[in-house]
Amino acid sequence: MASQSSPARPTPRIIMYYQTTHDPDGNLISTLPLITQPGIALTHLIVAAIHINEDPDGLTLNDHAPSDPRYTTMWAELRIAQASDVKVLGMLGGAAQGSFARLDQQDQASFETYYAPLHALIRERGLDGLDLDIEEEMSLAGAVRLIDRLRADFGPNFLITLAPVAAALLDPRRNLSGFDYEALEVMRGPQIAWYNAQFYCGWGDAASPAMYQMCVARGWPAEKVVIGLVTTPENGPGWVPFDALAATLALLRSQFPGFGGVMGWEYFNGLPGGQARPWEWAQSMTRLLGAGQVGGAQETSGAKSTKAVEIDPDAETGPSPEVPQSFEYYSDGLDEGDD
Repeated sequence: MASQSSPARPTPRIIMYYQTTHDPDGNLISTLPLITQPGIALTHLIVAAIHINEDPDGLTLNDHAPSDPRYTTMWAELRIAQASDVKVLGMLGGAAQGSFARLDQQDQASFETYYAPLHALIRERGLDGLDLDIEEEMSLAGAVRLIDRLRADFGPNFLITLAPVAAALLDPRRNLSGFDYEALEVMRGPQIAWYNAQFYCGWGDAASPAMYQMCVARGWPAEKVVIGLVTTPENGPGWVPFDALAATLALLRSQFPGFGGVMGWEYFNGLPGGQARPWEWAQSMTRLLGAGQVGGAQETSGAKSTKAVEIDPDAETGPSPEVPQSFEYYSDGLDEGDD
């Protein structure tokens, strides 16, 4: 089923989403510690969330135009990150509805109208890629058209990633995007760098390796499946304490040498440092994934192999997964945001 295309970066990746860009007083939450603090091997930083609004010329990054002066220092810091070998992507969509519905319109003229400002933003800011967080109904044909256009416009090195809930990799009915990710992988797998799968909010569980193992058993290449985590319980249900997460990651790295890595939603309040020292989450992930900690088989020869827990993704009993909800982010001091 799944493509065996090579990952665009060495694995495992350590990826951080960056949506809350300012504190309640309007001060920038700097990402520079992610590259200046010791013991951090961040590979990708994803700035969120880009919204395509009803007015085609009204593209926003959260609540403001991307060119708003409040973002001047942020964009400068992201260029420093790129100069430090961290790839910087934008995230399109999220919990806020409408961006993908507008790009999914059948007539080409409407697509061009709404796509043009997105294209301009990617060019202007020199983004290394685009993460498609499709949490609304979109057709498979619409997703294919968008991927094809991004590839044609930005070339072979441009990173195109998607952010499905983890359950969607096992069952197309447990899905927020409206199309079958297996079908998309069959059709355009070589164009997709990896999947930032959301293993939280009831759509996945990173406390055990079982669900990741099931994804690989189903045919997904390990190098293309990144375990998505909430960096603190404040960011949604499904937070996994570091001791439990360490066991999961150690086993997966031993079992799958091409393990795709981890992503964290989101930067500004990640544990253990919280809002005072949010970069410590990336330090913790670097330690858990680093050589001598949870390396390949030679590093984990004492680890016991565990049998996958029996999970039936088609079961209709039990609690329904929670749709990711908006929560307060401080890019504006407003009350609503996206995840």
